[in-house]
Amino acid sequence: MTRTTSAVARALERIGRLDPALHAFIEVWPDEALAREREAVARRLPLNGRPFAVKGPSGIRSYAARRLIAAGGVPVGATSVPGPGTVWQTWGQGAHGRTVNPWRADRTPGGSSAGSAVAVAAGMAEAATGSDGAGSVRIPAAWCGVFGLKTTNGLLPSPDRTGLASAGVFARSAAAAEPYLRRVLTGGGPPDQAFGLPLPRPLPAVYSEDLGFAEVDPEVAAVVRAAVDRLVAAGTVRLLDRDAGLLDPAGAWTAVRGGAPDDPEAVRVRRTNDERLEALFSGGALLLTPATPNRPHGHEGPGSRYSTALTWAFNLSGHPAASLPAGFTGDGCPVGLQLVASHGADLGLLAAARAVEDALPAAPTPPPPGHR
Repeated sequence: MTRTTSAVARALERIGRLDPALHAFIEVWPDEALAREREAVARRLPLNGRPFAVKGPSGIRSYAARRLIAAGGVPVGATSVPGPGTVWQTWGQGAHGRTVNPWRADRTPGGSSAGSAVAVAAGMAEAATGSDGAGSVRIPAAWCGVFGLKTTNGLLPSPDRTGLASAGVFARSAAAAEPYLRRVLTGGGPPDQAFGLPLPRPLPAVYSEDLGFAEVDPEVAAVVRAAVDRLVAAGTVRLLDRDAGLLDPAGAWTAVRGGAPDDPEAVRVRRTNDERLEALFSGGALLLTPATPNRPHGHEGPGSRYSTALTWAFNLSGHPAASLPAGFTGDGCPVGLQLVASHGADLGLLAAARAVEDALPAAPTPPPPGHR
């Protein structure tokens, strides 16, 4: 193997060529990455020098990154996250400027794992780590047209004392995410142990456009509904007649994030939604929704829209959830399909996501900057 043909060298070449326009990275570590790759290959570690990116300046110290490095994964750089004062303006700030959506530079890639999603979408890294406290993996995955999975809250160590945030991983697809997630979730082991879980066919699932409270862009809803209909027609999914209506979690999430988890109204909302979700997921059912209620907004921010409306309920409840590409709106914006599974069913969720993406058209890659 030579530097000119190695996976890490190819990733570094793409970063050097594409990132000045996309601004996904705040730091890049070429010399260290190439040295790590040589060591991983020489030691025949399981990931064999596969390149990945880490979220933000502290991402290299995260539990997920440490597990990937121990397995022979190679961190090539740290990706952008929103800067101060941008709570709902979910754009990152890379080394070269504001991080842009690889499909439309005038739109946000979503956040807070902004740069991680862009790095994967543009092929600057095979995978990337993220964290998700309200949708920070699933929203940028949806808006950048890639796969992103939020793990069950509490399954992996997290520095978030509120318990809302959990680790996540991005890749071009669920299939591409598998070798990385295998290491993050299980530390390795034979593939048939980790991911050979028997899945019923068709998969029992409940579809909800709005979870009973969200205002969803009609075109976003239509793209996701068309994907769900395709899954049903392919025999991949069997829709169940179960109520997926939840109480709006906005106030409860805000109370918990603000350090008031015992607020009576927050407790009531969480208890009610937990009871409804327990009934919904009985028998191994999945929940299918749009990942976001709206398409990616401009860099000025979302205004009064809550892009988290369909994601943060599952940070409160702790369920594992993923977004995978469902299609595009007429103006060229990617749309994500959210899959949610029962607590601890992260491996089953990944297997279900693989079955779903096998039944949907392959997600395209964005054109290089300047060729739109």
